[in-house]
Amino acid sequence: MDNPSAFPMGDPNDAYAEYFEGQSYLAPLAGDGQVSVANVTFEPGCTNHWHIHHGVCQVLLAVGGRGYYQIEGHDPVELKPGDVAYIPPETKHWHGAAPTEAFAHIAVMPKRDGASNEWLEPVDEEEYRRLA
Repeated sequence: MDNPSAFPMGDPNDAYAEYFEGQSYLAPLAGDGQVSVANVTFEPGCTNHWHIHHGVCQVLLAVGGRGYYQIEGHDPVELKPGDVAYIPPETKHWHGAAPTEAFAHIAVMPKRDGASNEWLEPVDEEEYRRLA
């Protein structure tokens, strides 16, 4: 797969593969004790499962290709390079590539003691495939 962004694609995201449908890649870009910044690249049709970040927000900066994110109870939102998504703490959501296009985003998350990710069910395949 060609890298859809100017940022490094990274290695296969094997540590989190069980929480993704399809192949993703992870490239840590920066981080210290206060923040984590990483490029996540999704092959076409790849999404992560619904999940919740407890205790911290997440900011997604779309940098390549085309993807989506969805907050529970809302319609999916298309993401193209230059778009920004803010995910408040304690918010059930998912994000990933469009069904037929690769996607890359920079994920920015504060680091806090006691913060955690709760991984939930996969995105409904039928609903996802309706996204064009």
